[in-house]
Amino acid sequence: MKIATWNVNSLRVRLPHLVEWVATACPDILALQETKLTDDFFPVQELAALGYQAVYAGQKSYNGVALLSRFEARDVVRDIPDLDDPQRRVLSATYAVPQGILTDAGTVPITDSVGVVQDVRVLNIYVPNGSSVGSEKYSYKLSWLDKLCAYIEAQLRLYPRLVVLGDFNIAPEDRDVHDPKIWEGQVMVSEAERHFFNRLLSLGLWDTFRLFEQQPELFSWWDYRAAAFRRNLGLRIDHILVSPALRQHCVTCSIDKTPRKLERPSDHAPVIAEFNI
Repeated sequence: MKIATWNVNSLRVRLPHLVEWVATACPDILALQETKLTDDFFPVQELAALGYQAVYAGQKSYNGVALLSRFEARDVVRDIPDLDDPQRRVLSATYAVPQGILTDAGTVPITDSVGVVQDVRVLNIYVPNGSSVGSEKYSYKLSWLDKLCAYIEAQLRLYPRLVVLGDFNIAPEDRDVHDPKIWEGQVMVSEAERHFFNRLLSLGLWDTFRLFEQQPELFSWWDYRAAAFRRNLGLRIDHILVSPALRQHCVTCSIDKTPRKLERPSDHAPVIAEFNI
């Protein structure tokens, strides 16, 4: 099973890039952020032609999240309870994955004691940027993250196989930043933001990218300005976190910079994790 996340920064603009990328990468489940489309303009038919079902929660010009999958989505939730936020930043669904797990003994299905295929719960999030440390938007971001952590703690009790992925707008460690000195104390790398990311890990989630040895200076976002992509002045702020039940089946996690090289690209690159399911 291949699960991916990608902040497309306007699906209307980047739809040709998405079509091209999924034809090559072939993810089974793909989380999108910043679709920037109201639901009535979501390209359902174009994605269905590629073999994907879609659930989505959008708004005009800003934010917006979607889940594309080769499997049927069930129990779709478009917000965090008690968040009381009109911004479309959260989308979750349950998927019954029909394949088996590759084990030392061969391929066997993921089943419970009575032989029923168990579910994978996927939570797609687009964390607020925060604008600047100390600003009203920064306070909003920290409050949003606090409620997210509480929600995920409850979700982990309900769903043993949980994936939390998306644009977190947090670079967890200095090695996820092209120049930690320049970024020190700024939004996306501040101590308070990293505290919440570590809080998610303390709940039992694992950062799939850091499960494997990676080359240095691998990032998922680069500013459009100052030739940042060409100079690799980036941050790793897009993540795929998984529960322990999925961690043991994760075999790789990577960042695909190919779409960032296209004309009029998103400022983010897709992140892909693969599981022996």
